[in-house]
Amino acid sequence: MDYDVIIIGGSYAGLSAGLQLARARRKVLVIDAGQRRNRYAAHSHGFLTQDGKPPAQIASEGRAQLMRYATVQWLDGLAAQARPVAGGFQVVLQQGTVHTAQRLILAAGVEDELPDLPGLAQRWGRHVFHCPYCHGYELQQGPIGALAVSAISLHQALMLPDWGPTTLFLNGAFEPDAEQQTQLRARDVRVEPGAVARLDGAAVDVVMQDGRVFALAGLFVATRVRPGVLAAQLGCELEEGPLGPYVKADPVRATSVPGVFACGDLARPAGSVALAVGDGAMAGAAAHRSLMFGL
Repeated sequence: MDYDVIIIGGSYAGLSAGLQLARARRKVLVIDAGQRRNRYAAHSHGFLTQDGKPPAQIASEGRAQLMRYATVQWLDGLAAQARPVAGGFQVVLQQGTVHTAQRLILAAGVEDELPDLPGLAQRWGRHVFHCPYCHGYELQQGPIGALAVSAISLHQALMLPDWGPTTLFLNGAFEPDAEQQTQLRARDVRVEPGAVARLDGAAVDVVMQDGRVFALAGLFVATRVRPGVLAAQLGCELEEGPLGPYVKADPVRATSVPGVFACGDLARPAGSVALAVGDGAMAGAAAHRSLMFGL
């Protein structure tokens, strides 16, 4: 085997996993495609000691700290294939290079599938968000909205009034029943049943099909997530969460495939930078433990 552990994904979870292994003097390869999920956001919030920093700066500092350890190597590239081989795992990069390790940590995150609404993609991570804990405070209690994509948007709409006066734009995605209407009224959520035509404005104006305009400080939407192909190639069991499939992992981040660990947004139904770092620390320590004791 070329390495003790290959980590696929060099963002917050992967960096944290690598740090635990580096400090155990294990030989580690980090493969990173450079596509952090929060790359569209100007600032990251909710991660202790890093609150308000640009996400790229947090990732860059993390990489610099990790690469001080002599047993760590880094490759910029996309891991296209992964499979079990005798004694461990083989990973093939898109450019064709092949690498092997005794253990594998999947930390490549997920990809957000955005609603097909004109003007939304350009505002993603700037004025349109998925997590109020990450971005709600900075909206300064201005008017905010939730764009319905399914019944899951009810939960999001019920959360949002703590960050500002909230409107739920149904947009034909679902119809709240009587009990749900009662819940929305109890939280002072305004329900707008009409169809949304587009998003406009310097920040985010919701323009309805009938021409009405709702000027908002921010809009929230529950995106569908896609976890990539490697977990399926390896045979890892997936679970269906409210926002899409994710890799099933136990409390120490071990997957259903012995020797494969998964951490970060890839392996939980919802996530954040802080949760990804904690997940990665657990996955790195568990991978090390499995090497020590042959688990």
